[in-house]
Amino acid sequence: MAVSNIRYGAGVTKEVGMDLQNMGAKNVCLMTDKNLSQLPPVQMVMDSLVKNGISFKVYDNVRVEPTDRSFMEAIEFVKRGAFDAFVAVGGGSTMDTCKAANLYASSPHSDFLDYVNAPIGKGKPVSVPLKPLIAVPTTSGTGSETTGVAIFDYEHLKVKTGIASRAIKPTLGLIDPLHTLHMPDRVVANSGFDVLCHALESYTALPYHMRSPCPSNPITRPAYQGSNPISDIWAVHALRIVAKYLKRAVRNPDDLEARSNMHLASAFAGIGFGNAGVHLCHGMSYPISGLVKTYKAKDYNVDHPLVPHGLSVVLTSPAVFTFTAQMSPERHLETAEILGADTRTARIPDAGPILADTLRKFLFDLDVDDGLAAIGYSKADIPALVKGTLPQVMLLIKEPHLEWMAIFSHFKLTWLRFQLELVLHRMW
Repeated sequence: MAVSNIRYGAGVTKEVGMDLQNMGAKNVCLMTDKNLSQLPPVQMVMDSLVKNGISFKVYDNVRVEPTDRSFMEAIEFVKRGAFDAFVAVGGGSTMDTCKAANLYASSPHSDFLDYVNAPIGKGKPVSVPLKPLIAVPTTSGTGSETTGVAIFDYEHLKVKTGIASRAIKPTLGLIDPLHTLHMPDRVVANSGFDVLCHALESYTALPYHMRSPCPSNPITRPAYQGSNPISDIWAVHALRIVAKYLKRAVRNPDDLEARSNMHLASAFAGIGFGNAGVHLCHGMSYPISGLVKTYKAKDYNVDHPLVPHGLSVVLTSPAVFTFTAQMSPERHLETAEILGADTRTARIPDAGPILADTLRKFLFDLDVDDGLAAIGYSKADIPALVKGTLPQVMLLIKEPHLEWMAIFSHFKLTWLRFQLELVLHRMW
């Protein structure tokens, strides 16, 4: 079990300057995006750095839903700066960009693809020491403050991939619920969808004891180990929080209790999936967001088409869990009950449809876009969406220790095309 150190509490961000001082930091990179650079969370961090005499430079060119190009721009900035510590203030895009910049600045002679997950990259283990990184999440979705994962769009193939290594996880995550009060409702909803799927997928992933063979060296053991007793606790607890608080957090921006709990749920689910892994919803989401045409999600101030990560993940969830229930029907029924289903008379063979129907109702109440057509896709796009999913399938075939293997052992392209066509027209 690997996880960052975590500190939680309203106003805890004000301690970041003292933390860096305690680490002996002399030259800090503060990483964020253009929008957040003008908002209170970043100002709070800068005030703390100034108060504690910490020298810093701001990099605010992080791209929302980063690409290999935006990663490399950040890496070049960091290499020139000779920083001895990092602070990432933002959502998953900022934290993931900062992780990558820290890694490649610490390994300056490495090719970009050296640490990128196979089969797109070489998937080399990280053996170099990295600089301290403090993550200050301002959204409630990715849980990136707890994980050794950095996700990006690989533009050449128009697919999402990433870097996964315990070595790149933040040194410290400062979870300050006050930052969540600045999120618009659709950002809260889409971030919450990511928490929902992190919890559901990690809890229904291939169990750790069914994986083989054992890595020959601990350094080659993947970050994602499959569902396990410790991750299960975090995933189920996160799911219970989502069921209780997500709708409240979306509907009332002043509901500090709801938004604070969703901020915690993001971290809890991050601890769960950061060690267990995710599966089909995330695998199928990568081309959905990577092949976006003209869709721009409401409440996101960006200059490019954007399907938010959480939305791209959740759109396929009813179809996915209808299919995966055959692997662990009891867990699918348990999660359906947590989300509000009456399972007292449920039959095991009905686990998938019950969870799928429960998800549809939950998402309908949160005004999610109704299928892939609603975000700009047509039937003609299905072959490209399938092709964009295949690198995730190949990753599992080449790396059988990853958590999706039992599902993909009988995964068929015909199924994928069929499910995408169903999701294309409508979720309901």
